[in-house]
Amino acid sequence: MAKLHLHPGARWLFRVNSFFGVLFLVFFIAMFFIAWILNSPTSLFLTGVSLWIFFILLVLILIEVYSRMSYNRWFYEFTDTNLRLERGIIWKRYSNIPYERIQNVDIHRGIIARMLGFSSLMIQTAGYSSYGGRGGMALAEGYIPAVSIDEAEKIREFLIRKISKKSKSGL
Repeated sequence: MAKLHLHPGARWLFRVNSFFGVLFLVFFIAMFFIAWILNSPTSLFLTGVSLWIFFILLVLILIEVYSRMSYNRWFYEFTDTNLRLERGIIWKRYSNIPYERIQNVDIHRGIIARMLGFSSLMIQTAGYSSYGGRGGMALAEGYIPAVSIDEAEKIREFLIRKISKKSKSGL
């Protein structure tokens, strides 16, 4: 089977996530700029405001580049024996999840996902537990951040069929 791409709404998901990722950095740089601008003469004040506007535009451009690159480099593929995930811009991460290790498939639709019409899939496997998501939420080994609502249901049904075949053959 061919590599599949995420829902186009994933770009917005990546934009929002990267915005919150750089918000902390921007806050501290903003404090530096505000202190510098308030303590400078009028001509330097205008230069400081211009630099601040330039900085904000630069951050927005970097967020857009990051979101597009993330979207273009995120793939998933269903083979005969496993689910393959490929993601990453600088450091590529490849995951192979055998169907026999899958225990549960959850569909999640947050606010952005509902507005843009996509779902996220959390594919939980035996022996994998990791925390570190928002609010201490457990992260699934198989995570597909954005597929259409219909596609999410089809993937879930496909994986549930694979799970049920596994449990029937194991009895």
